[in-house]
Amino acid sequence: MVKIDHQGETPPYEQVRVHYAHAISNRELPVGAKLPTVRALAKDLGLAVNTVARAYRELEEAGLVETRGRAGTVVSANGDSNRERVRAAAAQYASMSAELGLSSQEAMEIVRAALRS
Repeated sequence: MVKIDHQGETPPYEQVRVHYAHAISNRELPVGAKLPTVRALAKDLGLAVNTVARAYRELEEAGLVETRGRAGTVVSANGDSNRERVRAAAAQYASMSAELGLSSQEAMEIVRAALRS
């Protein structure tokens, strides 16, 4: 169950998005698993429907879920291929960093800076 920190700095839609993105990435939610309806989740969390809809839309844009009309929103198989693409890019980055003589620490600092921006 998603827990929303209404006093925190992170917007509620982002808390919902992050919760489901982590659950999908960690395979707690397998491919094909159905997410709660937008209305039901909004009611359970005490959020506006548009807030949950935005989180679901961003998950869909990231390829982690797909909306099937009246059948609801389910975990997409694309999440696995997206994860593989990121792993391949990371391996390529690590190889390039080594070729250019960057230390592991320096390479990680560059990645952290990129993730922050």
